[in-house]
Amino acid sequence: MKKKIISAIVVVGVVVTGFVVAGLLSAKEEAIQLKTEKVGRATISNTVTATGTLEANVTVEVGTQVSGRIDRIYVDNNSLVKKDQLIARLDTQSLSSTLAQSQATLDQAQAEYEYQKANYERYSQLIEKKLIAQKDFDEVNFSYKSSIASLKSARASYDKNKTNLDYAYIYSPIDGIVLERAVEEGETVAASFSTPTLFTIANDLTQMEIEADVDEADIGQLRVAQRVEFTVDAFPGKTFDGEITEIRLLAVEESNVITYTVVINAPNPEQILMPGMTANVVFYVTEKKDIVVVPNRAFDFSPDVSTLMAYHEANPEIKVTMPSPASETLSGSEKMVWVKKQDAIYPQTVVLGETDEINYEVISGIQEGEEIILSMSAVTASGKTTETETAAKSPFMPTPPGQSNKSK
Repeated sequence: MKKKIISAIVVVGVVVTGFVVAGLLSAKEEAIQLKTEKVGRATISNTVTATGTLEANVTVEVGTQVSGRIDRIYVDNNSLVKKDQLIARLDTQSLSSTLAQSQATLDQAQAEYEYQKANYERYSQLIEKKLIAQKDFDEVNFSYKSSIASLKSARASYDKNKTNLDYAYIYSPIDGIVLERAVEEGETVAASFSTPTLFTIANDLTQMEIEADVDEADIGQLRVAQRVEFTVDAFPGKTFDGEITEIRLLAVEESNVITYTVVINAPNPEQILMPGMTANVVFYVTEKKDIVVVPNRAFDFSPDVSTLMAYHEANPEIKVTMPSPASETLSGSEKMVWVKKQDAIYPQTVVLGETDEINYEVISGIQEGEEIILSMSAVTASGKTTETETAAKSPFMPTPPGQSNKSK
């Protein structure tokens, strides 16, 4: 009986000893793993989006200043035209008759003027010699001045009728392409109250523009000459380039939403873009290419003191430097990262520039190729991982009673 009891005690002792040893071995088998990344180069860009409409740089509506019947049309939709090219003609019969009548009136006024002028010159000599009464001379002088006025009126009427006849011939005001022909031959147009539009002509479509409506919350970020990319539904997957040429000051209000019109230069060398297409525009308000950057998540890493010490104990050849108290008062453009070198781990203050919320531009403090720590994990033999990275607790902050800074 005693032998059995002694045997049981020995077995229990062996088992307990086994658990203790296993626990010690497990603790010793705990390893600290670092997740690092080398500082490299990338492009940082911030964008604003909007929609707009493609238009020709110059669009002219060609009309007529006189009423009449369209006698001939020389161009059609999509016709290429040159400046001062004849594109249409109104019926000139009525206008020619009116001009002929005004020519006859002008000739009569000219004859009357010449007669009255000669009569005035004769009477001027007689009045100087006091051979006629003043009353007679005054009547001649009146007739002469009246003939001058009649001649001016007749000439003005003739010039007006001649101009109206010239208006019957419609010429293209610019080099371009006919976007729309709004009339047919034989159609009568009336220009009594407003000028009717006969043709709409756009200039060279290899250079177009976009008028985009930008929300008031984004307009402050835009500047003239900023780079723009845009797409159109007609060519999915194809991106076109442009730049801002004008930011108009007049606000546009629609349904209580304020927008501003931004004009964008849109080269169209292939002439595949058409007026009226809807453009989905991306404004690059910030764009820096091939610059040294640090990932944003590197600034969220704050190692636990106990984990750092455990790493140092496991790697005594690597020197671990703790942050100085001054690192707690960094300026707005400064942040701290942890740098890993072959023989050291230490915190480093860096001065930052632009960000796209993924990466930060590095102004100073760290060089391309240096290795920075993103996380630090304690891995046990059982595979359990305790990781210190994003939003980790600062080792310098006091802990509540009953809690320890050591990772468990």
